[in-house]
Amino acid sequence: MRMIATLIAALVASPALAASGPFFSLSNTNFVVTLAFILFVGFLIYMKVPGKIGEMLDKRAEGIKSELDEARALREEAQALLASYERKQKDVQAQADRIVAQAKTEATAVAEQAREDLKKSIARRLQSAEDRIASAEAEAVREVRDQAISIAIAAAREVIAKQMTAAEANKLIDSGIETVAAKLH
Repeated sequence: MRMIATLIAALVASPALAASGPFFSLSNTNFVVTLAFILFVGFLIYMKVPGKIGEMLDKRAEGIKSELDEARALREEAQALLASYERKQKDVQAQADRIVAQAKTEATAVAEQAREDLKKSIARRLQSAEDRIASAEAEAVREVRDQAISIAIAAAREVIAKQMTAAEANKLIDSGIETVAAKLH
């Protein structure tokens, strides 16, 4: 309202109006325009256009506020989700580090066990080879001894056969039979 009054006062005080005649006359175009403007503004007020515009602006402000609240909520939710994923990523990284460390420890233990098993296997093979060598050595000694005995018996048989007479041979045979008979009964 104050604005309209200021506008009317400015138009009345204008030097251009004074030259064209009285201001409050329908022949004065400035008066007609001012009157039409006042009627138009009055019509707008009667139709409650400023209230409707205010309501529309309020609705628009509420819509913007709700969109801002929704955006803020979405942002907070996104930040919470990001923090959750970062925690999960850290947990997964820590778990992966633990798995790698455990795998290294197990690999070291397996390598150490393999070394120990290899040492034991080498020791067993050496012992087996030494046992085979000792067995072959004992077999060779026995074969040499058996061969020596066979040769000695054959040599003794020849010597005895050359030096013994038929009567002495018969005595020895009889003595052997008696010895066997005595041991069997």
